[in-house]
Amino acid sequence: MALVVPPPNDKKRVKVYELRHNDWFDRGTGFCTGRVVGDGSKIYVESEDQPERTLLETRITKDDGYQKQQDTLIVWTESTGTDMALSFQEAEGCAAIWDFVSHVQQNLMAMAGPDDALSDDAMDSFANPLALPRPELSNLDDIASLMRTVIATPQGRDSLSKLVISEDYIRKLVPIVTMAEDLESLDDLHYLCNIMKMLVLLNDTQIIEHVVTDDVVMGVVGALEYDPDFPTHKANHRRYLRDRSKFKEVVPIQDLAIKKKIHSTWRLLYLKDVVLARILDDPTFSVLNSLIFFNQVDIVSHLQGNTAFLEELFGIIDDPNAPHARKKDAVCFIQTCCAIAKNIQAPGRQTLYANFIQNGLLRVINFALLNGDSSIRVAGTDILVAMIDHDASMVRAYIFRSIQDSKRPLTDTLIELLLIENDLGVKAQAADAIKVLLEPQQPPPPPNAETMARNSNNAEFLSKMRNNAAPANPHIDSFIQNFYDNSASKLFRPLKDLEKRKPIVNLTFQEVSLFQHLIEILMFLIRYHLFRSKIFIFQEGLPARIAQLLACQHKHLQLTALKFFRTCIGLQDDSYIQQMTKNFLFEPILNIVYTTMPRDNLLNSVCLELFEFVKRENVKPVIVHVVENYREKLEEISYVDTFQSLILHYDQMQGYNAEADTTLFSQDQDGNPHRTSVNGNQRWQGVKEMDAAEEAYFNTSDDEDELANKKAATKRPSMSNGVSQAARSLVDYPDDEEESLDGYVGVMDRMPIERMNSQAADENAKSRIPVPSTPPLERLSEKRRREEDDEEDELGKLSTTKRRSSSVSSVSSGVSIGSNSSNVLRRKKGFMSSGKESTAGSNDKIKISLAGRTSADGEGKRDEGG
Repeated sequence: MALVVPPPNDKKRVKVYELRHNDWFDRGTGFCTGRVVGDGSKIYVESEDQPERTLLETRITKDDGYQKQQDTLIVWTESTGTDMALSFQEAEGCAAIWDFVSHVQQNLMAMAGPDDALSDDAMDSFANPLALPRPELSNLDDIASLMRTVIATPQGRDSLSKLVISEDYIRKLVPIVTMAEDLESLDDLHYLCNIMKMLVLLNDTQIIEHVVTDDVVMGVVGALEYDPDFPTHKANHRRYLRDRSKFKEVVPIQDLAIKKKIHSTWRLLYLKDVVLARILDDPTFSVLNSLIFFNQVDIVSHLQGNTAFLEELFGIIDDPNAPHARKKDAVCFIQTCCAIAKNIQAPGRQTLYANFIQNGLLRVINFALLNGDSSIRVAGTDILVAMIDHDASMVRAYIFRSIQDSKRPLTDTLIELLLIENDLGVKAQAADAIKVLLEPQQPPPPPNAETMARNSNNAEFLSKMRNNAAPANPHIDSFIQNFYDNSASKLFRPLKDLEKRKPIVNLTFQEVSLFQHLIEILMFLIRYHLFRSKIFIFQEGLPARIAQLLACQHKHLQLTALKFFRTCIGLQDDSYIQQMTKNFLFEPILNIVYTTMPRDNLLNSVCLELFEFVKRENVKPVIVHVVENYREKLEEISYVDTFQSLILHYDQMQGYNAEADTTLFSQDQDGNPHRTSVNGNQRWQGVKEMDAAEEAYFNTSDDEDELANKKAATKRPSMSNGVSQAARSLVDYPDDEEESLDGYVGVMDRMPIERMNSQAADENAKSRIPVPSTPPLERLSEKRRREEDDEEDELGKLSTTKRRSSSVSSVSSGVSIGSNSSNVLRRKKGFMSSGKESTAGSNDKIKISLAGRTSADGEGKRDEGG
């Protein structure tokens, strides 16, 4: 059956809000209508900008809990549990929609049937025990006990709320407060305080709105002054609320409804933040916030749409005849409006700032920042920070226009404020504003971007990061370049002046705060302006000036300076590292470690973390600089292993550099006597091809070798790769066809040979006499034949050489290398010639008798010699 409900004929302008995460989200502005659709009724809101788009379509039911707040607000809860609100531009439109909703709900209740109506009436009669007694001093305890019993159930809370509103019960309690105070009845005042708490915590918007009205608020707040939890103390809430000096009307507000909302909002804030702060529960806190939010939206909407009001307000600042007190009130009023704008939705905030800027907001900021009154400077800084938080690009555009018009930009005003301001809070806000204005649109590259590019060998990666670091907007680029050309030197002048101030003592708190902010800004520029900041910092020599602050007495300033150097090292930029090593800036950092060890305080820990990063990332220039210049001091710091590890890294790097280009059998081709021939822990790659000296040796006859060895009896052949040729003697298995005395020379005992080798090595280090290389050709064919036979046993010889290489490596470290002609690997007669050289190097020649020798004896000797 269709409902016969008279819907409103015209459209009402309204804003639609939705509660999301305890914050009201603005769905948009549109026109609201009530319609009967089929068997039900709905509320529609069509978008003002796009009429075809529907902002809201909700069906009216009998149990959605619709509430009318103030004169322009309707709040309800959807069936899905979402809280919704309609904020009307005019009270008449709100009343028309509310009448429509109420009429629909009445018809739905009537159509629900007698059973449901009877059950609701029965529940109401059960939850509402008759009525509350008329408030008097004699029955206050009974009223408090009855209320405490009723509010224990949800039905009882609803019934009590309806009763209090319908009978205007709070207004009846207000005179009792005055009577109890006159009689100085403290118990009755405690009962009244508990009753007021219970009424406020019913979480009913109509009750809370009624509480902050002009004729009721003083009585309610007066009762809440006597808290039974603090029986010996009394608050002074009424005296604060009666002080009319708190409300200053800079420009008269003609709309009485807006003025009433301003007063109500201020009282609601005082209730929430002061009077009820200790006892508020979450539902009541949410209701208070909602009421404050909607009041503020209405106030801001009215002010930003009143052109005459804004012109008169901003005209006060430009009026030279206006008194200083009125200008101060005008700045504080604008500050309050900007603070309120933080809580409203972005579209409303955007409209407010656009109207303010159009009427001269930035002129107000300039006036406030340069004013001699500290309270005006604080207010101006708050306005600027709120404006930058909303839209920094809008402020940058204004500054860019000022630069083009050859006017003083706002950044210069902020720099002057930062340098001369004594208020530490204003200093901090000015520094934050400078950083936000200088922030490019693109995010900064990661701190290790260049390291990542270096490790990945990808030049495109670094190029891309550098491109990202540069502002894409040409206006922002020009603005930042103008800052470095004209303003940066003035900003960092106090740091530059430290060069004339040695030592750094007797710093005031204002100077310490200023240096902290300047270093923080400098670190910000290093991260966001990689290349412009680098050029500026090096030209001004700022790292050396910051290093001076490491010697001051203020620990927090020392920590800020250390943070700067940690940032520079973290970038792993060679330019910053070179600047630090060139100016010996690690010395004051090491001095801090040395003076604070081993206390493990914050200052010491920060220094240790810096050097731990250097060790972990293996920043070689820093390691080399620190160890080479401060090795003795590093060795004394032994309570942590960081510095010992740095020394170890340095030693390993030095060893690697000396041995990087050598292998086990590599030769010094350029005759450099300082290069050592070690294998550098690399695998042996085999024997080199024979050079001219080797070829000449193999062309020498055995008889001439014997003669040459006798002439050089006290001299030893030179070392090849640090190993004497005698130490490399191997057993050669001669041909079956050629059994001669030379085939048995290598069977001498190994120990005498090694002793002779050690003596000969010492003599060889002094004499360095090369082996004669006369090339007779008598027995060349015989030597070549033996060489071919030796190749059959090559695997055995190679394995023997590898086993011997480790045993003779210690000898190679202490022996100098001879010329190329003596540093050759002897391969004559399958290495049996080493035995001959050993015997030739001794004064007593070993003689072996062959009489009665059997082949078995020969084999045994060969085994012994091997």
